[in-house]
Amino acid sequence: MKLEHVFPMAIAVCATLSLAACAKRDAASAATGNDSTIVVFNAGSLARPLRAALDSFTAGTSIKIEQENAGSIETARKLTELHRIPDLVGSADYQVFPKYLIPGQTSWYARFARNRMVLMYSPKSKSASTIDSTNWYKVLEEKGVQTGRSDPALDPNGYRSLVVMRLAELYYKQKGLTERLIANSAAHVVRPKEVDLMGLLQAGEIDYAWSYESVAQAAKMPYVTLPRAIDLSDPADSAQYALASVKLPGKTPGDSLELKGEPILYGFTVPRDAPHKALGEKFAAFLISDAGKRILAREHLDALATPVFVGDSIPASLTVK
Repeated sequence: MKLEHVFPMAIAVCATLSLAACAKRDAASAATGNDSTIVVFNAGSLARPLRAALDSFTAGTSIKIEQENAGSIETARKLTELHRIPDLVGSADYQVFPKYLIPGQTSWYARFARNRMVLMYSPKSKSASTIDSTNWYKVLEEKGVQTGRSDPALDPNGYRSLVVMRLAELYYKQKGLTERLIANSAAHVVRPKEVDLMGLLQAGEIDYAWSYESVAQAAKMPYVTLPRAIDLSDPADSAQYALASVKLPGKTPGDSLELKGEPILYGFTVPRDAPHKALGEKFAAFLISDAGKRILAREHLDALATPVFVGDSIPASLTVK
């Protein structure tokens, strides 16, 4: 191997190691002060990826991790209604921030990862051997087939499931399809967040569950991919996704808001009154670093190459290149 090839490779490796080392050094220095705990509230589908990132970020330090997993809207209400403030909020839908948390709890957020909607199932599911990307909606309409989904008032996957059903009705030109599919996902198989459906699926209590590709891959469960025109994965299809919408409870009782279909983008913020704000910002910086992105990728979450920051008073440590 020529030396001119060796040196650039060595420099790249050292740079990567230096970034990881800096993150650990920052975490360790924070732990010597008052920031000996990091509190993270996140969406259910972020539970595994963020836990892996937290474990790496705090390795070799005395920092205690407190992580709470819930539907993204339920998570936002912990701040707005229960006045419980974490150091970082991770949401499966970045829209949660402008619609629920700005300006009261934060002034900014970052879009940092993407996903796609899928239908997860098990080998025991009815029609498991024949369902595919072309006949899935016919299978879900069959008598006796039980389909689980999450609560749209608490979890983005829940309202995204409804959006996908409405888009499918348009895509397949099947009038009334949405209502028929909803009828096969009765109230007793609706859960607060989509990861809660995993146990029902594995126990054979339901046949199919609306989920995210990252969740299905992490659980090593089979799943049906949907046409790009309805799976909310492709920014190029944004206009198509926007043809469907759902209404949800708003910030106050009696209030409502409309959410149009759009590509799935995850977001995070550090609340204005975070109890360990400096540590929360350092963890946020770690998430969008090369080391953080690799951890998310190992947990099957597709991090954006470059995060998108929205708002004002964004911490300088997150935007300095």
